[in-house]
Amino acid sequence: MTAPPVQQHKPFVPPNVEMKEFTLRAVLLGLIMCVVLGAANAYLGLRAGQTIAATYPAAVIGMAVLRIFKGSILEENIARTAGSIGESVAAGAIFTIPAFVISHSWLDFSPGVAYWKSTVLMVMGSVLGVLFVSLVRRMLVEDPDLPFPESVAAAQIHKAGQVGAQAAKFLFYNMAFGAAVFLAGAFNVFAPDKDWFFAVGSIGTSALRLGAPGTTNMLQTGGVTVFSGPTVSPAYIGVGYVIGPQLAALNFAGTVIAWGLLIPLLMYFLGPQLKAFVPPNATGDESWLAITNAVWRFIVRPVAVGGMLAGASFTLFKMRKALFGGLARAFSELKSGAPSAATTIRTERYMSARVVLLMIFVVFALMIALYSWLSNGVVAGVTAALVMLVVGFCFATVSGYLVGVIGSSNNPISGLTLSTVIIAAVLMVALGVKGTDGVVAVLGVAAVVCVSSAVAGELLQDFKVGYIIGGTPRSIQIVELIAVLVASAVMYFPLLVLHQGNINAGGIGFGDKALPAPQAGLMAAISQGIVGGDMAWPLIVAGILMGVSMVMIGVKSPMLVAIGMYLPIGTTFAIFIGGIIRWVSNTMAKRRGLNEAQKIRTESVGILAASGLIAGEALIGLVTATFNFFDWKLPLLFKEPSYIVGLIVLVVIGWSLVQVPLANAGRPEDPPPPAAIV
Repeated sequence: MTAPPVQQHKPFVPPNVEMKEFTLRAVLLGLIMCVVLGAANAYLGLRAGQTIAATYPAAVIGMAVLRIFKGSILEENIARTAGSIGESVAAGAIFTIPAFVISHSWLDFSPGVAYWKSTVLMVMGSVLGVLFVSLVRRMLVEDPDLPFPESVAAAQIHKAGQVGAQAAKFLFYNMAFGAAVFLAGAFNVFAPDKDWFFAVGSIGTSALRLGAPGTTNMLQTGGVTVFSGPTVSPAYIGVGYVIGPQLAALNFAGTVIAWGLLIPLLMYFLGPQLKAFVPPNATGDESWLAITNAVWRFIVRPVAVGGMLAGASFTLFKMRKALFGGLARAFSELKSGAPSAATTIRTERYMSARVVLLMIFVVFALMIALYSWLSNGVVAGVTAALVMLVVGFCFATVSGYLVGVIGSSNNPISGLTLSTVIIAAVLMVALGVKGTDGVVAVLGVAAVVCVSSAVAGELLQDFKVGYIIGGTPRSIQIVELIAVLVASAVMYFPLLVLHQGNINAGGIGFGDKALPAPQAGLMAAISQGIVGGDMAWPLIVAGILMGVSMVMIGVKSPMLVAIGMYLPIGTTFAIFIGGIIRWVSNTMAKRRGLNEAQKIRTESVGILAASGLIAGEALIGLVTATFNFFDWKLPLLFKEPSYIVGLIVLVVIGWSLVQVPLANAGRPEDPPPPAAIV
């Protein structure tokens, strides 16, 4: 009995079709969006510690503008590709550049001193991100086990405008629905999040106030934990729906370990020592929320970082054949030369491996010079550059893999960067590089790796969109290189405006209440702690051993479990709900006895609807971020909005993702939908 033949991928635009793609108008439009969306995300990340995926706004804006000039779908793809990468450069910058200031490694952030340092780090990281992922593009993009939820959503936006009203209806109706839900939450029509406190043991409700009479040792006889409901987020629900129940459950398993096991145990055994985490004048629930969040941030998250180290190593081990195959193909091409473009189909044309490897070598030589200057030593500089090259390539690959699983918006770049900080800091200490020079060298490596990983993940997402649509890989690579150079050249200025503006308003710049830069503060604290000999290594080691144990018992993706520990509970819970909704839809389709063609139609409509929810929230999220940037207040309809209303909205979202696809399954005798809308 022979195995069924593997179905060959058929892009939306066939490989033999030549149309306008890499045009001046598409590139210029993309670069404008790159700068604007990157600056907006820099603000949002420094204030709130998170960024918003720029893929969907860039796709919609590019499609709208280029339609005026009768542009092609491949031009739209080029504009979106260039426009979305600014968010990744911004994410890499805000997670690390402020750490130099917070750690007092840079005492002056003025343009004459800090501009070139910041820009060089961003340029090196972003260029390496493009080059690294170019070496492994094929094996990740063509992996059938990677769902690429956000790539699918972005591709559906492009395709919906080309295939007629039916596909566009499901996509854009749900974009409007997702936007309306997110906007209702922003207007306080309902509460998107809710925390509950649970006492286990002898703690009564009357004792749930720190400092209450007779409760000095209450945490020694009982435990407390926080349970958060799923965030009412159309985007998170959509991501969970696209990735499916299995991956969503793995992600949420990490959350259960963190908030259902580790935090209650820590709260039970640490007892009154946790009062140090309570802010002044905090009482009741505020106290417990402060304590549990502190335990999660400073104890559980380092354990999760250790788990990510183990998970990343295991992921790389599983990918070893494909990785070595990709590198072997690149070095083979280095010897024999790239195939002629005239004899290669359009969708297989990419930058020559000779060019990619040569550019990596040039950047590596520049890194040696930079790190030698930063650490005041050639040996330390060469070591730091080697660490960056090896770790940067590994984590760029892991970042691309994670984007394939959970999307760019949920990619834990800060967690990967923390792993880099730990590795680089240990090596600096081993080489005897200490003090400010050691911290600067560590943060220099972390900055390059962070930007590289962020750009690599976004570029792989763009490669997947191009793979679905039928774009030319070489054109995508070239426009990404142009865009990251432009973004790196200008990204310092939003940081300067925010930092200096905060100082002028009476703040201290990066790191205070108005501009917390949480990830950068954590990078600074860990690098100073390791280089200064004050680091909670048992937490990292415990996380590594936890990851090893998950590998030993056969967990499919220890990395995804560790990410669940690292991300907020509301986020992973909402993604899990999306996965459950997908399972309910699939189960009902089976019970109704739908044939194969009907199942394909059902899945197609479901993916279109979920993609619309993701894109709708992202678009309005950018609008609310703009309001925050200019300090414009949104109207708040209710002072104390109800989370119950939010749960009702969540049920409505779930109902629509189940009933609408099933209602459009069609008749059993109808043919399956064309590949254009699947």
